[in-house]
Amino acid sequence: MPIRPSKRLTACALAGALSALSAPAFAARDYVWAAGSSTVFPFSTRVAENFAKKTGSKTPKVESLGTGGGIKLFCSGSGEGFPDIANASRPMKKSEFEACAAKGVKDIVQIKIGFDGIVVAIDKAGPDFAFKPEYLYLGLASKIVQYGQFVPNTIMTWDRVARGLPGKKILVYGPPPSSGTRDAFVELAIEAGARKFAAAEALHTADEARFKQTVDPLRKDVWIDAGENDNAIIQTLTKTPGALGVFGYSFLEENMDKVKGATVNGIKPTPATISDGSYPLSRSLYIYVKKANIGVTPGLREFVKEFVSDAATGRGGYLQSRGLVPLPAAQHDAQKGVGDKLPTMARPAS
Repeated sequence: MPIRPSKRLTACALAGALSALSAPAFAARDYVWAAGSSTVFPFSTRVAENFAKKTGSKTPKVESLGTGGGIKLFCSGSGEGFPDIANASRPMKKSEFEACAAKGVKDIVQIKIGFDGIVVAIDKAGPDFAFKPEYLYLGLASKIVQYGQFVPNTIMTWDRVARGLPGKKILVYGPPPSSGTRDAFVELAIEAGARKFAAAEALHTADEARFKQTVDPLRKDVWIDAGENDNAIIQTLTKTPGALGVFGYSFLEENMDKVKGATVNGIKPTPATISDGSYPLSRSLYIYVKKANIGVTPGLREFVKEFVSDAATGRGGYLQSRGLVPLPAAQHDAQKGVGDKLPTMARPAS
């Protein structure tokens, strides 16, 4: 004769099930965790320090993994073993958004925190460089256009790229493929420079994916991946005469006693030229927040509000002194609204 469960046992089981359903998605950490862009890292670290001082809460954990590495970790799961925030120096890609969704990471909030410029820098005592995007393409791309054809790049000195550039060996220290700075540099300098040539522009029009596959790879003989530590690039430039470095404007501003930035299309990287977009290698910076973790991770809502506050990212805020180029007032106010209401982002188009 089958054994019937008692009503008491059934009621206990039901109560346990209801309790599990109402429990938070994970046992909350007692601190906020942000990971990603090396460019956003010093800004996020400063916000974390100020947040801890103002609230008495534990200082948030901030990691510099590169934009791609940070978003990958952010998208890998929704539990306490994964970051609450991804710091990014470019917008999240469609493929990354879909990877998040596949792991159950949904309801993502995108917040723009300000602007940055990508600089091509050299030691303070080195020669001045006046670049155009096409010069950077011709110096650094693995394949370049010559006589209407894509050929392997064998140019070894800058003066062979263009008349007027110093006769220095082409050697550039920059971020690795996981970096949003690398992604943005390739788009704003290498791809933009390639499109100045008819053959590359025709390929871009006909097949953008093939254009990127052909144009984007950087030369392994002259481009040195220097990791996610931009300060290490600064130190390398001071010890390697003639070498160039690629990193965010904030690191140039912090180290103007050691290095200087090249002009691009005759424009110097400055807060004004980055903000108005006249400096060609300008970009926006972001943080991405897991809305589901609001109210679960202690202090997460307050940390986000601190990040978008007038005191932090507003004009004259403490992040401006660290090199962040603030958003125009109307855009800043709009992002404060995003930090307050936390609307979820739509799937990126590409």
